[in-house]
Amino acid sequence: MTKQIVRINKVPVELYKILKFENIASSGGEAKFMITGGGVEVNGRIETQKRKKIYPGDTIKIDDLVLDIQLLQDLSGSQ
Repeated sequence: MTKQIVRINKVPVELYKILKFENIASSGGEAKFMITGGGVEVNGRIETQKRKKIYPGDTIKIDDLVLDIQLLQDLSGSQ
């Protein structure tokens, strides 16, 4: 099993967008197909909602790949 950390810069992010932007799916359409087909788990449960809101601390599993979602910290010091 491969683990990968995914850092997001806004909360929440829709599930299909994470699959697309992490190049797990080649397009948004492919990501949606993977999700509705039952091939994606969120926090240990099969997820079929394409627009499921994902938050820091969530875990996404596709086959042998596990994505740990973390919030990207703003290091610029701006408010």
